[in-house]
Formats: sequence, structure tokens, C-alpha cells
Amino acid sequence: MATLPILLYPSPVIRKKSLPITSIDGELQRFIDNMVETMYAAPGMGLAAPQVGILQRVIVLDPSDDRTSHRPTVLINPVLVSGEGQIVDEEGCLCIPDLNEPVSRFKQVIVKGYDRKERELVLEGADLLARILQHEIDHLDGILFIDHLSTAKRLLLKQRLRKVAKDGT
Repeated sequence: MATLPILLYPSPVIRKKSLPITSIDGELQRFIDNMVETMYAAPGMGLAAPQVGILQRVIVLDPSDDRTSHRPTVLINPVLVSGEGQIVDEEGCLCIPDLNEPVSRFKQVIVKGYDRKERELVLEGADLLARILQHEIDHLDGILFIDHLSTAKRLLLKQRLRKVAKDGT
């Protein structure tokens, strides 16, 4: 397995919509292994393929506090089926280092997708798991967590985002 380079804001790739995966083959399996390795090395709780420059609809996540027992969830072609309730909590992103802001998300979600063995998965998530699922699925559509902030808040962050764009910190 290999650690993949994570693209940083404002890379245009992370703003593009990903294409559905049509075949789960050995190449995709190796890529998923590398995504998992990259997520844990970052360290992060989730990673979407566009964050490492691949415009395909695949995400990996592990919301566990125990970072020694790796039990990642892999979702291929995930779709947010439903969401309810609202909760505001801090959110960050591996593509925008050292920036955390409160973001409103659904408190509970249902997501459908496929696992590595082409079996359909239905995940019901609440709180942190729901937040991670929404965040990573957003990446597949070229949406960043900062896009959920108010215009006023984005204007206040403009200078900080320019600094991130300039030197990655």
C-alpha cells in the first residue's frame, strides 16, 4: 500500500463532480487500499477520491476513536437517501489544513452504496458518522465544507483561505 498526496485548496480538481464507478476491479481495490492508508496517515476520519486527485465516487471512513484497530468503511457510489434533524458542530478538511468552522448538517442520515465486494450497503448514521458521510459525499460533488458557511463568514475567512492557497497552511 502507498500513501497518496492529498490535494490542497484551491486545487480545481477538488471542485469537480466525480463519475460513478462502473467496475470494481483489482485496480480499484488497490486504489481503495491506498486511500485507506492515506486516511490513517493524514490522520483523518474520512477521505474521498477527489481529495487525492481521482474523480471517482468512492469514499473511505473510520469515525472510531481507537486509531490502532483499523476498521474502515468503504462506500462505492454512495448516495444520501435521507436526512433529518440539524446539528451544528466544528468541521475541518484535509484539503484545507488548520481550518475548523461550525457547519450545520443533518443529525441523522441514511446512505446507500456498495462495498468492495459489490454488495449493496445501507448505512444509518447519526452525529459524527452522519457528519463524516455528508462531508465525504459532498467532496464527490465538488463541494467543500466552507461552501456551507454564510457569505459573511466566507468573506471573513477570505484572507485565511488565501494563505492556505498560497502556502498550504
